[in-house]
Amino acid sequence: MTMLNRFSPSALPQTALKNPEIRLLDHLVKDRGGDRSRRGTLSHHIVKVARLGGYLARAADPPPGNTVIWRGLSRLTDIDLVYGYAVSLLQERSPGANSFHCSRHQEI
Repeated sequence: MTMLNRFSPSALPQTALKNPEIRLLDHLVKDRGGDRSRRGTLSHHIVKVARLGGYLARAADPPPGNTVIWRGLSRLTDIDLVYGYAVSLLQERSPGANSFHCSRHQEI
């Protein structure tokens, strides 16, 4: 993922992430000011993954590396799993209570 980001930063985020993961990232990691034209790119979403892993994304910082992206992906997976568990509990109690769709779970 790191090399793909460095080779083709303006690619679509679907190159490396699934649509539900992109929506979850957009919900969890708020956009900073910056360049609005980059918001739909792979580079923008890789930085969001890296920010979950502890990357600070300051102006003078180098691009995120493998370790911080791995940490971010690990955290994103954990959040996705917990979300899926919570949705299944809510679904048992009150069907139709939530309409957010996540990568491993059916839309409710």
